[in-house]
Amino acid sequence: MDLREDHMIQATAADSTIRLISAVTTNLVAEACRRHGATPTASAALGRALTGALLLGRTFKDLEYMTIRFQCEGPIGGIVAEASAHGTVRGYVKNPLAEVPLNQMGKLDVSGIVGKGMLYVIREAGFEIGLMKEPYYGSVSIVSGEIAEDLTHYLATSEQINSAVSLGVFVESGIETGQERVTASGGYLIQVMPGADPETVAAIEAAVTAAPHVTDLIRGGAGAAAILEEALGPISFDVLETHPVEFRCKCSYDRAVSIVTALGRDEVEDMLAKDRGAELTCHFCSSVYYLNEAALHEILNPSEQMLM
Repeated sequence: MDLREDHMIQATAADSTIRLISAVTTNLVAEACRRHGATPTASAALGRALTGALLLGRTFKDLEYMTIRFQCEGPIGGIVAEASAHGTVRGYVKNPLAEVPLNQMGKLDVSGIVGKGMLYVIREAGFEIGLMKEPYYGSVSIVSGEIAEDLTHYLATSEQINSAVSLGVFVESGIETGQERVTASGGYLIQVMPGADPETVAAIEAAVTAAPHVTDLIRGGAGAAAILEEALGPISFDVLETHPVEFRCKCSYDRAVSIVTALGRDEVEDMLAKDRGAELTCHFCSSVYYLNEAALHEILNPSEQMLM
């Protein structure tokens, strides 16, 4: 696999007592931020959430969808990221134009744009095969707004799994073009499973603390495996799976028709009379779907359309 393409790996270390997941998500995060017209700091927050959703989603074998939702008080208003078991992800921020000054270290202030609030994690499984299981809902208070620290706190509190989560998004200043763009994004998740040797855990903790930032590694050409090598230091690991990841939305014109149809006859007739059509914008990808007069007439009188 070309390491310049978005990808994710799953691995284990120390006789499977350490679970490892790492991903490079530069292209999918850049696509999401471009679609939403997000500011640099909003892009960093959204990109971290998208990568975090992908990483968490891979920790559950029967998962179909993993959604993480930051209901927050900061200028960004909220963040939603939804990852599937197939390596696809989509998401949005409520206020993509929100921006705050750089923090004291001269970095994008993701914590400042997120603020306080709640983190919700929803796991869904069984729907694609007709089992209709009830989704699992977990929630914790936002501890920092840095996304990675909040996901670490969630895993320790709600899943009772000691974990290290590192997420990063590098937004390059567009000196020539006048527009910023995401040029590096990715992250990793390290989880301590039952039976892990304390000395191994201590060695990993020291290596993680000393490791370069994820985006520095990606900008230098590192793939997901090389990121883990830096994060684990002297600890070796075995790669179990490598697969692509991508930004992909579930919206479509047919879904737009279904949404308008569900509004009811009176609402559709009102749209037809006042606007001679309907326009719907997907929150997750900003795609716009337009239903013209003929489409609304078909919704109101499907049998007539079939006879014609």
